[in-house]
Amino acid sequence: MAHSWHEVFKGVAAPEEAATAPSEEEEEQKRGWLKRFKESLSKSRQTMQQHLSAVMFDKIDADLWERLEETLIFADCGVNSTVAIVERLEKAANDGQIMGKDQFYSHLEEAVADMFAVGDYQIDVSHQPSVILVVGVNGTGKTTTIGKIAWHLRQEGKTVMLAAADTFRAAAIEQLQEWGRRVDCPVIAQKHGSDPGAVVFDALTAARSRGTDVLIVDTAGRLHTQVNLMEELKKIRRVVVKQIPDAPHETLLTVDATTGQNGLIQARLFGEAVDVTGAVLTKLDGTAKGGIAIAISHELGLPIKLVGVGEQMEDLRPFDPGDFAKALLEA
Repeated sequence: MAHSWHEVFKGVAAPEEAATAPSEEEEEQKRGWLKRFKESLSKSRQTMQQHLSAVMFDKIDADLWERLEETLIFADCGVNSTVAIVERLEKAANDGQIMGKDQFYSHLEEAVADMFAVGDYQIDVSHQPSVILVVGVNGTGKTTTIGKIAWHLRQEGKTVMLAAADTFRAAAIEQLQEWGRRVDCPVIAQKHGSDPGAVVFDALTAARSRGTDVLIVDTAGRLHTQVNLMEELKKIRRVVVKQIPDAPHETLLTVDATTGQNGLIQARLFGEAVDVTGAVLTKLDGTAKGGIAIAISHELGLPIKLVGVGEQMEDLRPFDPGDFAKALLEA
C-alpha cells in the first residue's frame, strides 16, 4: 500500500477519519495514482520485458540468469543490486521455488521491492521550525520539488517558509518566489550574488520569530565536480547548525531519473559532502532505465522518500517499494 502524505510527514497529525475505512473517493484516488505510476514506468517496463521475452522458462539454467543480469544492468539497477537480485533468484530456483514464468516474476518482484533501503521514509517536520535542505545539480527539478512539498505541507495545515539560498542564478530566486506566490508561502531572498549563508541566517531568524512550522531551503544547483560549491553547501549546513543545533532535520537530494548512472554518482558525492537523509527521484516518467531507483537506494543505503512522475502537484508522491516493483514488472 502506498504511503499517504499523512504518514510521510513525521509530525503531522493524522485526520480523525483515518481510523476508519478509506472512503470510496480515497480508494479511487489511490487507484488513479497507481495507474499513473504504472504508466510512468512504461518505458522501463517495456524495455525489461523486451530483454526477457526471448527467455524460455521451461528450463531454469545459466542462460536465464545471464539474461536477467543483462536486463537489470541495462535498466541501471547497478552492479551490486543486480548481483544480489540474481543470487536470490538462483537460490530460490535451487530450492525448488521457481519452476516457471509466473514464479520467476513473482520472486523477481519481491526481490526488487526488498532491494530498497529500510531507512526512515518519513520527512521530519516535527520541530518548530523544522528545517529541510534540498540539494542537487541543476536541472533535477529541485525548485519545483520544493514548491510541491510546500504545497502538500500547506494542505496538511503547516505554515511554510522558503529560503532562496541559490544566489548564483537570478532565475532561481525568481522561480522560488513564483512558487511562493503559488502556494502562499513567504520567501526570504536577497539579491543575485549574495552570500547564501546570509540568506539562510535571515530565513532562520524570520522562521523562528514568526513561529513558522517548516523552513525549506533551496540551494544552488551544484555540479558535484565543483569542490568550491560543495564547500559552500557545507557552509550553509554549518550556519543552520549554529542557529538550531539539531537541524537540518532533513537533507533531501533531488535526482533526475533520466540521468541513469550519473544520478548514482551524484547521490554518492552529495552524500559525502552533506548528511543526505533521503532522495527525491524526479522525471521517472521520462526514462527507460527506472532501475536507477534501486541502485541509489540499495547501493547507497538511501531511502527514496518521494517520486515525481509529472508536472501536477499530485504527481509528486510518497514512494512505495512494492508499488514500484509491481509497476516495473507487471505485464
